[in-house]
Amino acid sequence: MATRTKGRRTVAGLPHEELLGRELSNAVIFFHEAVAAHLGISAAEWKCIGLLEQNGPLAASRLAELSSFTTGAITGIVDRLERAGYVCRQAHPTDRRSVIVMLLDVRRVREIVEPVFQSLMKGMAQLASRFSAEELSAIALFMSAMANLLRGETAKLKSSSPTKTR
Repeated sequence: MATRTKGRRTVAGLPHEELLGRELSNAVIFFHEAVAAHLGISAAEWKCIGLLEQNGPLAASRLAELSSFTTGAITGIVDRLERAGYVCRQAHPTDRRSVIVMLLDVRRVREIVEPVFQSLMKGMAQLASRFSAEELSAIALFMSAMANLLRGETAKLKSSSPTKTR
């Protein structure tokens, strides 16, 4: 039930904008969880595949930086992706202590997920057609700013002490 509090629309006591943000966040996370499950991997592993596809082969430490995972977490992710046949490790050409992580068969991954993303892109194109060029420009600016904000907040969380729940 929607109500108004000091000029702001609320639903269940939460600002409408907060609920929309939660709704979008949940939808994105659950979508990527489903894509990952389709590949037989976790969402974190799926997102690391995406980083490797986007950036090419990466030092494991750089993959950790880009993903905001610890180097220990990246080691586990790369281990699992390697066992599943998605990536391989190569010795770093200039740093004996480091390895380069590279995708093995991008075409295989694309064949599996392309139909999913084709459907998504078709739906997004239909959605975008409802907005003017100016509105789409504003939406793009907002989304870019949100991505930067989220990266900053992620870095803050990663550098702070976790809250104890017990």
